[in-house]
Amino acid sequence: MGNTAPLWHSIAPDQFLPIFIVSTLVIVLGAAYAGMITLVKMGYLSRKWEPVGYLLWILQVLSLYELAILIHSNHYTTKVLIVTMVAYLFVPHLYFYLISESEKRYDQKKPNDTHNQ
Repeated sequence: MGNTAPLWHSIAPDQFLPIFIVSTLVIVLGAAYAGMITLVKMGYLSRKWEPVGYLLWILQVLSLYELAILIHSNHYTTKVLIVTMVAYLFVPHLYFYLISESEKRYDQKKPNDTHNQ
């Protein structure tokens, strides 16, 4: 017979509050990063605020790392979280790149549409 111990660990009651706070920080800092970069890309804030957005992303990564330690995640899960955070760094930039390219394409087609009328 093999080891019948469960592969998951339960959360200790005294660790619930730190895990809850760090999890909340991950969500709030992620939303703040996306919001800050969005406002900069849309021109509501000047480009000097963009480093603040990256600082928020770094704080989110540190919070996620702390969360991984608190929940005793294995190495595979930690690597997946790191890859996810790197991908999350580029998501707002990819979003606005796609929007600007579609606007360019739309603006190029618009004169042709009026020409055909």
